[in-house]
Amino acid sequence: MKRVLTSIALAALLAACSSLPSPTSQFAYTVPAQPEGSVGFSPKPGWATTKFAVAAANPLATDAGYQVLKAGGSAIDAALAVQMVLALAEPQSSGIGGGAFLLHYNGKDVEAFDGRETAPAAADEKLFIGVDGKPMPFNDAVIGGRSVGVPGAVRMLEMVHRQYGKLPWAKLFEPAITLAEGGFKVSARLSTQVRDDAYLKKDPTAAAYFYKPDGNAHAMGFNLRNPELAATLKKIAAEGSKGLHEGEVAQAIVDKVRKHPTNPGKLALGDLASYQAKKRDPICSDYSANKQTYRICGMPPPSSGAIAIGQILGIMNHTPAATLGLVTGMGGVPGTESPTPSADWLHLYTEASRLAFADRGQYLGDPDFVQPPGGSWMSLLDPGYLSERARLIQATGPSMKTAKPGEPGPAKAAYAPMPEQPEYGTSHISIVDAYGNAIAMTTTVEDAFGSRQMVKGFLLNNELTDFSFAPVDADGKPVANRLQPGKRPRSSMAPTLVFDKNSGQLVMSAGSMGGASIIHSVARTLYGVLNWGLMPQQAIDLPSFGSFNGPSILEEKRFAPATVEALRTRGAEVREQAVISGTQAITRGQAHGMQLWIGGADPRREGMVMGD
Repeated sequence: MKRVLTSIALAALLAACSSLPSPTSQFAYTVPAQPEGSVGFSPKPGWATTKFAVAAANPLATDAGYQVLKAGGSAIDAALAVQMVLALAEPQSSGIGGGAFLLHYNGKDVEAFDGRETAPAAADEKLFIGVDGKPMPFNDAVIGGRSVGVPGAVRMLEMVHRQYGKLPWAKLFEPAITLAEGGFKVSARLSTQVRDDAYLKKDPTAAAYFYKPDGNAHAMGFNLRNPELAATLKKIAAEGSKGLHEGEVAQAIVDKVRKHPTNPGKLALGDLASYQAKKRDPICSDYSANKQTYRICGMPPPSSGAIAIGQILGIMNHTPAATLGLVTGMGGVPGTESPTPSADWLHLYTEASRLAFADRGQYLGDPDFVQPPGGSWMSLLDPGYLSERARLIQATGPSMKTAKPGEPGPAKAAYAPMPEQPEYGTSHISIVDAYGNAIAMTTTVEDAFGSRQMVKGFLLNNELTDFSFAPVDADGKPVANRLQPGKRPRSSMAPTLVFDKNSGQLVMSAGSMGGASIIHSVARTLYGVLNWGLMPQQAIDLPSFGSFNGPSILEEKRFAPATVEALRTRGAEVREQAVISGTQAITRGQAHGMQLWIGGADPRREGMVMGD
């Protein structure tokens, strides 16, 4: 695909085309200027580079990745440096106490690396059942040690770096260590989230770090130091993942979890030491748009992202959606008359979403514990099956409101649908390097600030609450995503790489944050770029929308009243609300005969794109 740069000034975006240094040259990190971020919707310009690019949700993290790429590092090297800085500067979303999914393109093949957290060996399916025999309230389960799973991000990155790293492992920790020791400016978003969180200060360690002595959150621009995290990162830099999974850090994690005064967990030293990252086969499916065929690749289960996105887009292609473009004058970007999807298109999208989320709740879980329908996860993306599902949509209404799961295989489903349950968190990184490699990595501690348990300078995840609290339905039929020892909880994370089917050329790296809304953020961005011909920044800027197999969710103050009313006349329950989103994307483009990488970052967060 040749994407032509027309909407942003090329001269302002192109960096100098100097040659890259050898990857054997000494990497020396320089602390950048630290502009204060903002909250709300802050328009981004879009970016273009010629050799490499990195997109992340925090400027300090993006800059660390940029400096690594500038020094001749690979996409994997840059991802490692970015992730460590995120652990410091964006602790509410990701870090070394959580997990990640990484999709890697090595110039020839796509590989999927699973660093998802696992349930402790001592945990069982009744972990979140209260004394009354009913599922616990969500926050009662989250806060404390009960919700903490075995972290996997560091061990997964170690696995991938051994194969694809060009710069030394230890050098890639220097940006985060330097910033942790010298301090970083608290962003507006971090300050606001600390201020508004109801549980963080209940942990004495977190309270001492995130709040002033008077109990108020540190203000935007405050220089926050984290010497304990610096010490932990130095151990990992010197010892590899054993520095986290064994020894004094591991013992501190276990003590924090098991000795919580009111909500202890089951995590043990053996769980940390025995954790294994996994290499899996990616989920790839064909998608046609504008007379071109693309190959869209994502993570397989335990992620549900690639399958759900593939189902939504595939079902849409069996409806009149392709004949419907964007409409203008409806207030898409605050203060402007930028394009938004029409009510007719939104109806088709939300109906397709209901069908996809019905299947997601029925079938998806850890593939080491859950059998796919029809013997293959690809049964859920079979064109014949998607065509059959699309026939359930009435193009002019009424809405189905709630969809039932389909039957993609000959056998009846062995599992009960998972009840609706909250999902939060995450951060996304997209990188293309100068060697022809690319990554899409989504990383998480689940809820904002995870379990709110801080140890050795970092926060522990609450990933176990991504399992179904109810292990069985009323008839005793098991839920696919129920908690079991050693199992990985189902995820919505959707790191995505897109290729031109005919040439095999990489077209796009994308992903997002936001719990289950990740699926809609990535699907919206893919559709905007591939179907509507938008620049990645324009596609990311589109208002958020979707359905989780219930109400139609529209980003508040971003749609015209007539659009909302048109959906309601079709029988849908419509909720206008704030929507969590944090999408990053890099696409291949062209201007004046020059190949470009064109990047975009979500205006709802502090992210940015850098490159040469």
